[in-house]
Amino acid sequence: MATKTATPWFGYLIVAALAGAIGYFVARPSTTPVAPSGETANAGDAPSAERKIKFYQSPMHPWITSDQPGRCTICGMALVAVYEGEAGFGDGETVTLSDATAAVIGVATSEATERDLTRTLRVNGTFEADHTRHRVLSARVPGRIEKLHIDQVGVRVEAGAPLITLYSPEMLTAQRIYLERLAVGPSAISSSQIADARERLLDLGASEDDLTRLETEKRPEAVVTVRAPFAGTVISRGPNAYEGAYVAEADKLFEIGDLSSLWFVFDVYESDLALLQEGQAVAVTPAGAAGAPRESTISFIDPNLNETTRTARARVVLDNADRDLRHRQTATAEITIDLGPALTVPRSAVLFTRAQPTVFLALPDQAYQPHSVRLGRANPEVYEITAGLQAGDRVVTRAALLLEGQAQLSAPATAMGGEMAMASDHGMDGMAEAHADPATDIAALEPLIFAAADAAAALANDDVAAYAETLPRIHEAWTSYLDATPHAADGPLAELVDALIDGPSLEEARTPFEPFSTQVADLARAAGLHHAGKVSIFQCPMSPVLGTGRWVQRNDDLRNPFFGEMMLTCGSKLD
Repeated sequence: MATKTATPWFGYLIVAALAGAIGYFVARPSTTPVAPSGETANAGDAPSAERKIKFYQSPMHPWITSDQPGRCTICGMALVAVYEGEAGFGDGETVTLSDATAAVIGVATSEATERDLTRTLRVNGTFEADHTRHRVLSARVPGRIEKLHIDQVGVRVEAGAPLITLYSPEMLTAQRIYLERLAVGPSAISSSQIADARERLLDLGASEDDLTRLETEKRPEAVVTVRAPFAGTVISRGPNAYEGAYVAEADKLFEIGDLSSLWFVFDVYESDLALLQEGQAVAVTPAGAAGAPRESTISFIDPNLNETTRTARARVVLDNADRDLRHRQTATAEITIDLGPALTVPRSAVLFTRAQPTVFLALPDQAYQPHSVRLGRANPEVYEITAGLQAGDRVVTRAALLLEGQAQLSAPATAMGGEMAMASDHGMDGMAEAHADPATDIAALEPLIFAAADAAAALANDDVAAYAETLPRIHEAWTSYLDATPHAADGPLAELVDALIDGPSLEEARTPFEPFSTQVADLARAAGLHHAGKVSIFQCPMSPVLGTGRWVQRNDDLRNPFFGEMMLTCGSKLD
């Protein structure tokens, strides 16, 4: 059985800092409290000036206390007074707030509701010519180009239009042989020999019209005219397609495509293939286009997977009679997938600061209690809850991280005692290694760690396109890791891998990446990969999703993927 990985002790210190912010609002002296709407609250809500100060405390680092006014020795913030009787919290992990405190820290709640869950899959692709109406025209005989009827790319031609005229002695010889056999007639030569001579001319590029003219005029010519097989656009020309140039047999002359309809071709990750089917609606937006997306449906999904990227190609056919779409132009598309009914809560309600995903359940009288939940499917707005809540339960959607910090501070013996004891027995690094799963295959884990490090580097560079390119490697590494460590499929990381998306914005990409990255960093730390010098592990004390997010890097140059350029060096290296 896999050992559950406990939350590292330093996580409690960080969330404690957030809880200190609550303490700041509760403990600070104020004679005129402000109500949430900006109106002046009742004077009775203000702490009495006669109340006795117990001690002074740092609101950002609450373990820093003093019996005298001063400043925090860590962040330099002024210590605030904590008055006797100001602790407005319940015992254990249940947190109880006054109405004024709940309003000041901005607690908001929402009901767990049954709804039809949808997911929008965003993909990138390119427009390609219809492969059934796309031809490469090559020289059928060696010769010299006498005339170019089309001398530039992009020209639209009609079916049968002349493209190029070749001077070919071989064609002249073949025409003479055919005329001689026609002249002798079936009395001296078999009909099959006449047919062979005629077939030879067709093989060399002569058309039926050319043969009719030859049979009528009896005048052979040493030229071959290459014509357009259908109406279309000249997409490209061969490197020797110039007047006066000599070409060999099979040399490329022109490439023609019918661009009146185009294929939008895109890659689908292996994990998303089960969600797609032919006939599904797709909204395609060409790069740089203004206006509404073009609507169509999926016409084909390739049954073959790319072994390197673990993706399959899908196709959408779009009408292009107006020629607004360009061949090989890039585009994005959105596919809305109906996942069926589900019990859901907003994504902001779910915390990943413990061994299991947690929400804070709103109880009567401004009390809030943490509940472990099991997550199912997800979209950018909500998580599906498969266990732990019922429809109608109210959960905290704003300020939940502050409540989590206070809950952990309110139960130090149970929440932190075991962790600190373990740190004492094993040291800081030993604490992580003590929770390492003995069934973990380190060799299978490393590719996942390195792929996560490359994804973090892309986000640190604010490069969402480079990040998207790392996702197939992450999925491939995760699949290999599961082959070696099957029990990992039942852990939290499986859901976090499936939740990864490639954007389209940096914020949308970073939101699911942070919980995934933190879990991967904890696995790397537990496996001791940072001690082996293979990766470095960093932690951000104010990450936007978890409050305390971690990531791995291939080097020691601190680059925060959760904020990028905005706060590139926010964080510290973990030993």
